[in-house]
Amino acid sequence: MISIRRINFSKMLRIGFGSSTIRLAKNGSLRSCASSRFLLLKRAFTIDRQLKSDPVVCSHNEWDPLEEVIVGRADGAYFPPAESVEVKACISEKHLNFFKQNGRKPFSLEFVKKACEELDNLSNVLKQEGVTVRRPVKLSNEGKFFETPDFSSSSMQIAIPRDLLLVVGDEIIEAPMAWRSRFFEYRLYRPLLKEYFDKGAKWTTAPKPLMSDDLYDLEYAEKRERERHSLTLEKKRFMTTEHEPCFDAADFWKAGSDIFAQRSQVTNLKGIEWMRRHLGEKYNIHVLSFGDANPKHIDASLLIIGPGLVLVNPSKPCHQLDIFKKAGWKIVEAPNGTTPASHPLWFSSSWLSINVLMLDEKRVVVEEQETPTQKMFEKLGIQCVKVPLRHAYSLGGGIHCWTCDVRRRGKLESYL
Repeated sequence: MISIRRINFSKMLRIGFGSSTIRLAKNGSLRSCASSRFLLLKRAFTIDRQLKSDPVVCSHNEWDPLEEVIVGRADGAYFPPAESVEVKACISEKHLNFFKQNGRKPFSLEFVKKACEELDNLSNVLKQEGVTVRRPVKLSNEGKFFETPDFSSSSMQIAIPRDLLLVVGDEIIEAPMAWRSRFFEYRLYRPLLKEYFDKGAKWTTAPKPLMSDDLYDLEYAEKRERERHSLTLEKKRFMTTEHEPCFDAADFWKAGSDIFAQRSQVTNLKGIEWMRRHLGEKYNIHVLSFGDANPKHIDASLLIIGPGLVLVNPSKPCHQLDIFKKAGWKIVEAPNGTTPASHPLWFSSSWLSINVLMLDEKRVVVEEQETPTQKMFEKLGIQCVKVPLRHAYSLGGGIHCWTCDVRRRGKLESYL
């Protein structure tokens, strides 16, 4: 049994460890032969102090004052293989020929350069707003072909943190994900996660799926787009099966003790059940569904942006809105996005216009050209911080996607 009695660190620390007594003087010199025991206790004491101070990782909702955030990277991004199940099942048919020509190849250097400049600018703007900004590392094996016992692919090597990381309370959860081409994306964040862990954060990695063919509805992936959409809307068939748990972090939305999730192309019911069991009775997991023929992530369909305030996508109606109506919440329909049809959106849609990041209840980061969305927020009394992000849109995400809130100043509450 270890007992630690803290007197005054500027004077002396006396630690009882079995029959040994260890004294640490002012200058930090060790006066004991039990040096290995001392190092163990010193580390335990350091972690204990960190846990008792302000947590390094803490987020209970999407609107408490933002203190620290991860902003992703687009450097060295590659297109996924055209023959991959994720491309066949999730990418619009109008882009298929383009993917056949560019699969496994890097995105245009000029295009990526502009996306990187947008993300760097986003980082600088957040810093100016008083937020600590962290970035994942760059890897040198972009687009590298790899093979596991269950599948082969090449890596997209893109770092979109919202898809991989979910902070719930004082825990950071690493999602397993479902796209084979993003299998090794977690490596980009490992230095950051190890740092957070060393400072006292809880760090959980959900079970990594094998991603064998059993995880995917290969028959579904081979069908024409119209038929796939019909199967999803009417039969609830998706790219992923229920063979093993899988989920993207971006399919969960936090609102205190209530967390909202959706069954999508990349998140199955077993993945949602894993999250439910892992978080325990402290949280209520609500499964939502939408009129969405190709659901990927929840954060362009429904966003809870403040206590009792829900932003919804009218083109993807939520089937469970009564949850919020009965609670007396205000429901706001978002306006259409303004991205022109000529601008490539290979992985997403113009509804990235509502994929925003709340700095607090009265400030939001919005793409600078999304004027209707900005006017909507202004009518709600929310100040808009505007940033360009159209090229980053094309690589797979909006402002919410390209960020992950690590720490917000607040406490766990129930809002329903």
